[in-house]
Amino acid sequence: MEAHKPDRRLAAIVAADVVGYSRLMEVDEAGTVARLKTVQLELIDPAIAKCKGRIIKTMGDGMLIEFQSVTEALRCAVDFQERMARRNRDMPASRALLYRIGVNLGDVIVDESDIFGDGVNVAARLESIAEPGGICISAAVCDQVGDRLDVTYEDLGEQQVKNINRPIRVYRVLLGRQNAEPGDGPDRHAAPKESAKKPAIAVLPFVNMSGDPEQEFFTDGLSEDIITELSRFRQLLVISRNAVFVHKGKPIKAKQIAREFGVDYVVEGSVRKGADRVRVTVQLIDGETETHLWAERYDRKLEDIFAIQDEVTSSIASTLFGRVEAARHGHAQRKTTGNMAAYEYVLAGKVLHHASKRDCNAEALRNLDRAIALDPTYAHAHAWKACVVGQAWLHNWCEDRPASEQMIVDELQTALALDDNDADVHRILAALKLNFNEHDKAAYHQERALSLNPNSDLIVVQQGELLTWLGRPEEGIDWIRRAMRLNPYHPERFWSHLGRAQYSARAYGDAIQSFSKLTAPDHSHHAFLAASSARIGNRIAAGAHAREVIQREPAFSAKAFLDTLHYRQPSDAEHLHEGILLAGLPG
Repeated sequence: MEAHKPDRRLAAIVAADVVGYSRLMEVDEAGTVARLKTVQLELIDPAIAKCKGRIIKTMGDGMLIEFQSVTEALRCAVDFQERMARRNRDMPASRALLYRIGVNLGDVIVDESDIFGDGVNVAARLESIAEPGGICISAAVCDQVGDRLDVTYEDLGEQQVKNINRPIRVYRVLLGRQNAEPGDGPDRHAAPKESAKKPAIAVLPFVNMSGDPEQEFFTDGLSEDIITELSRFRQLLVISRNAVFVHKGKPIKAKQIAREFGVDYVVEGSVRKGADRVRVTVQLIDGETETHLWAERYDRKLEDIFAIQDEVTSSIASTLFGRVEAARHGHAQRKTTGNMAAYEYVLAGKVLHHASKRDCNAEALRNLDRAIALDPTYAHAHAWKACVVGQAWLHNWCEDRPASEQMIVDELQTALALDDNDADVHRILAALKLNFNEHDKAAYHQERALSLNPNSDLIVVQQGELLTWLGRPEEGIDWIRRAMRLNPYHPERFWSHLGRAQYSARAYGDAIQSFSKLTAPDHSHHAFLAASSARIGNRIAAGAHAREVIQREPAFSAKAFLDTLHYRQPSDAEHLHEGILLAGLPG
């Protein structure tokens, strides 16, 4: 019998590994594994699928990938390294993941699902030559790809590498800023591009009013924590702790601080301890006019000083961000539209979105399109465009639903590629997955959003909403109430989220109170009010709300209504279905 001969073929091979993998695992094994899994799921797998590659094998800190096209192989490597560079910008150096990549076009031996041979060995040696975060390619790849991709190459000459007798000619792929020659710059005759200018804020060290030197640690810790938590809002530029703390204990005007640090807003605060209570006061000041935009006082019992510090920090950070956005929106409205920057167009779009009206939704979309035209690399604008289109899709305000659905997906993919550390991108992705009843994927993106910014009221309230759909409404209620505490100026729709959670938790009276807070309830709110009223035996109220449902939605049926909701547990859907029927609405 003739022995089986393995197949040979020409293949485009990518070899990649993580720089300093052993050190990272030694310092933080669980965290490193989690980050690697996240990169695999969010960056590597989509990039490979997009370029029609297949993973041959993974080796803990590295992998071997085969592509049908050498151009697609290099395109995949470039896209991945550029996205990793953006992700690492927001990571401390000790936790950043850096990959080296080698790309080769060569002869390989195919044995079942594995490949071997000279083509694989050369790819591995090219990877070992690459710099952290870089790509090295063989002469064959350089010749084949040429100028098909928007990259340039640096000839590193012939290199002698381990276990390969002949020298290999190596080229380094120049990524991002490496492409710019010295002295290159924008065309000075070109029209200036208006980019997204983040509002800047400086948090001054809080003043210890207690007269007790031992309370300095709490006062300084509170100031530092507020700076840290505000920094989670990627829409803000926050001055560092080391910079602002040089003014500790010095009387200085907000306008002077604003000029010194080039900020729009200044935060001042004080802490006073007495008996068994602590009082924290905080105020937000316009750096240009020294106008007080917002002030609040927090009184707490001094039972657990660190718990107080965490609670007050979260409340202050969330409310400050909301007040800064409100101040910026008011400022933008006083400008001519042509002078608004991309950030302010996004801000206007957000405000219009929260109104939850068809005409406001259309205007919000126009604002976001203007923002993207001004700054196409503004990830936050792409994410919010997806959110606004999603609102139109959800309420059937769009003329072409399939096209709108595709637009949502495209905008979110763009936003994720531009900045996958933006909490809002993951929040909106979670909402999108939930709308398609992909509960596990929704939970993944929601967890990412929450880890990136636990102080965003929109993320926190969505956590409560998601838990309700997953069949854990009691926990959902706690999260929604927390979002309301984080942002006392929260959108009115938070009451709707709370009412749905309370109905699922069988707290019908509470649900009625929550839905009654809505100034303009729609047919879905009246459906929950009808079911809740019927559950507590109030037939008159149930009938009145049922009539409101039919008046607003003549074709209403319980089954069609439940199809718009996202209960994972059939028993939760049946519980609402029974309530709606009990109220006399059609099934």
